Amino acid sequence: MNLADSFRAARWIRLTNLLLQAVLFLTLAGGLNYIAFNHAWRFDLTRNHRYSLSAETNAYLDKLDRDVRITVTLTPDNDNEELAQAYRDISGLLREYVYYVTRNNPKAKIEVRYVNVYQNQKEAETLGVDQPNQVVVSSGDNHRRVLPVGEFYQVNLKQRRKEAFKGESTLTAAILDVSSPVRKKIYFVAGHGEMRPDDVDPARGLSQLRDELRSRNFDIASIDLSLTRKIPDDTALLIVASPQGRFQPYEEELLRNFLQARAGRLILMLDPARQDGLGKYGLEELLFDWGILVYDNLIIDLDPRSLTESRDLRLWHFAKDPTSHITDSLINNDLAVVVGLARVVSDDLGRSPDDGLSVRKLIATSPIAWGENSFRLKNSFEFTPGLDLRNKEGLGVMVISERVKPANLPLSVPGGRLAALGTADLVTNNRIFNPGNLNLFIATIDWTVDRDTQFNIPTRPIQRFGLTLSQEELVHLRLGLLLVVPGLVALLGLIVYWTRRS
Repeated sequence: MNLADSFRAARWIRLTNLLLQAVLFLTLAGGLNYIAFNHAWRFDLTRNHRYSLSAETNAYLDKLDRDVRITVTLTPDNDNEELAQAYRDISGLLREYVYYVTRNNPKAKIEVRYVNVYQNQKEAETLGVDQPNQVVVSSGDNHRRVLPVGEFYQVNLKQRRKEAFKGESTLTAAILDVSSPVRKKIYFVAGHGEMRPDDVDPARGLSQLRDELRSRNFDIASIDLSLTRKIPDDTALLIVASPQGRFQPYEEELLRNFLQARAGRLILMLDPARQDGLGKYGLEELLFDWGILVYDNLIIDLDPRSLTESRDLRLWHFAKDPTSHITDSLINNDLAVVVGLARVVSDDLGRSPDDGLSVRKLIATSPIAWGENSFRLKNSFEFTPGLDLRNKEGLGVMVISERVKPANLPLSVPGGRLAALGTADLVTNNRIFNPGNLNLFIATIDWTVDRDTQFNIPTRPIQRFGLTLSQEELVHLRLGLLLVVPGLVALLGLIVYWTRRS
């Protein structure tokens, strides 16, 4: 008998065939897993990309260089539906953080632990948590921040309901806070009647701006140059917000030296002067050094697109700047900046040639706007040729200036940066939450302090769906579910039975 025809050979062939099939199956499964792990694609098809991290968060996570541990004491089986939904919202967001850092940042990792403080008391004590319904973000032994559930949501206090999930901005701020051993310090200049970061007044207070900056890991303080006679060494940025008096010559010299010799960063926000003679607030030499002109006038813009319903000034002419990226998000998202009174700020076209200085006008009015020079003397305004200022390309409202290299040196060395705005109204408590206002100012700060960030972190609106039925419609629906649907199934069964019988 031929060996190939024997039963023993047939069994061996069958066994070999089964082994080969198993090996091929395992190889296929392993190959698919390898491809899925190393070449995965994820797509967020929702309208507002509600399940994706923002570009700002990604930029921060790319630079994360310390491990971060996040401990969540929320539980999924909570009897309170709002807490159960908070667990789903937060846990889904944390998965995105872990996924992004794991795949894109080899220098750091984010570890997430879920702990029930009642059932796992020993583990909770080890992790240093003792309260339920919290998120604890820590890095190392001394950097720790506790986030209650309320900080993850934007709540309508009048209607007492959650309107938006702001968990991404809350978590990103906490991660920045605990992972950075030193915060960049922003000083608000005082002593000339400036707006203050501790003032809660709606029209001139900056307390909301202060909170926004702190949530972005900045340390905020005030400084009176007439008292200190120096600018601290830890200054990352100086902000002058709507001074009401003139700077003394030695104060101006301090600012000039800070920008020039120390490559400092300064944001000037100069409202239209209420008193005659305060057009430039004693900062003429400083502005001349940086190629910027600030006019003592009031912008009047009668273009319908430049006025809100309350007759406020709406700024919507933005220049795209590939160097600073300050206006990118405003242009891409069709946002506008809303302010009250503003003056003209322009680049000095007649300045002496300086290849180390880069001056760019970022915001302008409409072409029909003019700068009213006699705004203190009358209540109604009309353009007066030869007296008032007008430009067919629009009048400037914001100019930035940057020294990219010292004079007489061929190499490029990052130098000081100055942003000048013709209004401080955009950052007051009653204006800062306009999306365009906050977007513009945060992007300006990011540029001045060298934060490579172009976008702000959006909130995620909470969508609610409701079904309203009358009593009659409810009865019809109940009858349909109890009688019509079962009746159709029974009729289909009878048809199948009759067809098979025939």
